[in-house]
Amino acid sequence: MEDNEAAAANQTEKADKNSSENPSQEAGGACKASGNDEIRWSRLKLFDKVMQKSLEKFIDLASFNRFASMFHQLYKMNPRRVESIHKQFIEELRRAIKDDISTLIEEGRLEAKLNELDELESAAKNNPDPAWRPSGVPEQDFSSFVMPFYQKQKAYLRLELKKIQAENATLAQKVLAGRERIAQTENHISAAVADWKASVTEFESLASSLCPADVFDV
Repeated sequence: MEDNEAAAANQTEKADKNSSENPSQEAGGACKASGNDEIRWSRLKLFDKVMQKSLEKFIDLASFNRFASMFHQLYKMNPRRVESIHKQFIEELRRAIKDDISTLIEEGRLEAKLNELDELESAAKNNPDPAWRPSGVPEQDFSSFVMPFYQKQKAYLRLELKKIQAENATLAQKVLAGRERIAQTENHISAAVADWKASVTEFESLASSLCPADVFDV
């Protein structure tokens, strides 16, 4: 019994030591951050830092003392075994959370979107024009947002209309040229038929003059 209480006291001392070390580390990090105020963190790095701190705080909630208190009887029977189980539990929990965060970043394309926000912010700093702000009149704000889109669509439709009109004019010229060729072909055919009829008439006249009908009368 005394050995168990001594082990529990030892674990409590370790937890207190770790908790006392964390504030100093955070304070050191804060001093380092304050000393590098001019260094601007990108959103992705800031997100990673926030996730790391959140993960550590969440892991701290699953301390050994709480874990041992949940399994008090098992801890009394074998403290070292409980300590080993807790260590393995913390490692698996940390790995599972990191995997979920990585999946979230990958599926949501968070890295690309955060980098895009950084680029937009950098571009906005070089833009002397003031950023858009709502005027307080929904109709006016909606109109100011929609009108540029419709103007672009109108300009696009005008351009497409000019293209279609130019194509129609080209097609109309081709149709007229085709009709002229058809008319010329019809004239050629009519002239050829007239020549053929004239030739037949001339042949019949020649035949009748060479072979009069009364020669064959009996």
